[in-house]
Amino acid sequence: MDFLTFSSPVGDLALASEDGITLSRLYLPSDPLPRIMPHETPLLAEGRRQILEYLSGSRRQFDLPLAPKGTAFQRRVWSALTAIPFGQTRSYKDIAMAVGCPGGFRAVGMANHANPIPIIIPCHRVIAADGSLGGYGGGIALKKALLALEGQYF
Repeated sequence: MDFLTFSSPVGDLALASEDGITLSRLYLPSDPLPRIMPHETPLLAEGRRQILEYLSGSRRQFDLPLAPKGTAFQRRVWSALTAIPFGQTRSYKDIAMAVGCPGGFRAVGMANHANPIPIIIPCHRVIAADGSLGGYGGGIALKKALLALEGQYF
């Protein structure tokens, strides 16, 4: 596994790749890090660059090869999340409908929680149907900060 840690405006982040050609994980400041030596690769350096551009407000979309590991349902949800435009939100129910599981908004929430590549796969853009934030694996403060960066205020 290749692994790179770096400082960002939202705290220390880390990227990982298991195959050297796709990103498999983004660690948020609240996540425990693997006990391996960091090793910068061109892919991880590019991932760092794009994340820092996003966090500085100069990038709205990511262009990185991703390989998140999860169930078929989780991967459908994560794919639907990548279709949410910068600066917009969707409800858990909206995502459940988009993946063909109309009553599965709780399952969508669980898939969001299991998202191994947050920020890049923008689970922070999913909110409750009543307009409240819902949860976020990196903490509500980080979710608010990411949404504020995109012009959404809660």
